[in-house]
Amino acid sequence: MDLREESLISIRNLKMRFGNKQVLDGINLEVKRGQIIGYIGPNGAGKSTTVKILLGILSGFEGEVKVFGEDITSGSIEYKKKIGYVPETADMYDSLTAQEYLTFIGELCGMDFERADRKAQKMMALFGIDEVYKSRIASFSKGMKQKVLIIASLLHNPDILFFDEPLSGLDANSVMIFKELIAELAEQGKTIFYSSHIMDVVEKISHRIILINNGQIIADGTFADLQQKSSEGSLEEIFNQLTGFNQHKEIASDFIAILKEV
Repeated sequence: MDLREESLISIRNLKMRFGNKQVLDGINLEVKRGQIIGYIGPNGAGKSTTVKILLGILSGFEGEVKVFGEDITSGSIEYKKKIGYVPETADMYDSLTAQEYLTFIGELCGMDFERADRKAQKMMALFGIDEVYKSRIASFSKGMKQKVLIIASLLHNPDILFFDEPLSGLDANSVMIFKELIAELAEQGKTIFYSSHIMDVVEKISHRIILINNGQIIADGTFADLQQKSSEGSLEEIFNQLTGFNQHKEIASDFIAILKEV
């Protein structure tokens, strides 16, 4: 079998409630190896909930979820060693040095200390921050912390990567490096879930765009597919049309009116 045809993620009728709120309402999704998935939707649509279920962070859902062909409710955690994750907001161990943090993450994923240490230091150098490798993370800027999070997600060479707003705080040069990096990772057969509100980036890097709204998938295809289903041009405009949001100009005008109040 062609490895590119291998299904790494399979979701069947996934539902999740928090109290009275139905956050996911029948998600069906099949993701093959080597795809860059742009997973987008308004705040509260269910994007982070889907990812946290796949990571094994959230339980109590209905439906079937398989990763690497294995039902994630089986109790095995081995599949997690083949996953990398950059959350939108991360609680880092600020009292640790970058070296201590990255080698700790590497060892959690089955690497020995020497290998994790060597690879982490090399990647810090590629991001231009190797001089703070042995400094405490508490002293880092937001962009430096983001680079450490990206390195932590990549260190163990995972097969699936989840990136939630990964460009937050990065300088322009680092953004260019990151975008080139994920393109090459996909070429190597890595599967990438990319979630962001920066639509022009999602539009340019994604092989497939999945739009979720009110806990349901309302669009799934290439950017060209989505353009054919919409009268709009850019992904941002398509996003607004499909989610039914078209009051941005009026709301901006209302803000201006309030600013002008005496």
